[in-house]
Amino acid sequence: MNGIRLDKWLWAARFFKTRTLAARACELNRVEVQDHSAKASRNVTPGDVVRVRTDSAEFTVKVLGLSEQRGPASVAQQLYQETDDSKAKRAEAAAQRRLMPVFEVLHEGKPSKKDRRRFEHVRERF
Repeated sequence: MNGIRLDKWLWAARFFKTRTLAARACELNRVEVQDHSAKASRNVTPGDVVRVRTDSAEFTVKVLGLSEQRGPASVAQQLYQETDDSKAKRAEAAAQRRLMPVFEVLHEGKPSKKDRRRFEHVRERF
């Protein structure tokens, strides 16, 4: 096999849950092959460098193998090798997310008994 469609490879390598999502990412220019925007129908061959931006992270990987079937995650990880720079950027982004403040969702309606006790406890401190 000389090449495989990019959307199929992204799906088989488990970057996206469906081929439709992989094709949509290509349409939105979230996937680049060799530093050029790529269409879903572009052929990917071993040795190509692919950059993928998903909702959770940005990956820069080198294609090592091809597969038309989606298999287990252990097999999918053998299809590519993530660059060291990409791993460092993802780790830094994860650290930044951990440092961001977390806001509680305000409940609508009457506070519960637990909420009321918490409010009273805060008022007593002042």
